[in-house]
Amino acid sequence: MEKVNGIGGIFFRAGNPEKLAKWYEKHLGVNPVPAEYSQLPWVQEGGPTVFAPFKNNTTYFGKESQSWMINFRVNDLSKMADQLRRAGIEVAIDAEEYPNGKFARIHDPEGNPVELWEPKS
Repeated sequence: MEKVNGIGGIFFRAGNPEKLAKWYEKHLGVNPVPAEYSQLPWVQEGGPTVFAPFKNNTTYFGKESQSWMINFRVNDLSKMADQLRRAGIEVAIDAEEYPNGKFARIHDPEGNPVELWEPKS
């Protein structure tokens, strides 16, 4: 049976797509969409990816109007949180360490929730 082998892109609406793409590049290292085919898009490291539909009434993402949330894997959650805080970004680290690792939550400039995950080694 054929199956997909990874996520090829994440597409979502934004009030100011160019500004938001620059924010993700500056603070999280996600390259924007290439301007031409000779350029490479963001290339992620191999690792686990959770694909999890949630119930319509979940409060996990924040506001009811937010229907998606991205979770990025990080190597060192403490270092990433320090870097983001130095840039003036509020970071909420979950005090609990789970069997699958540590988590933190930030929001991009348009209020979209972004989860950071340091998988347990």
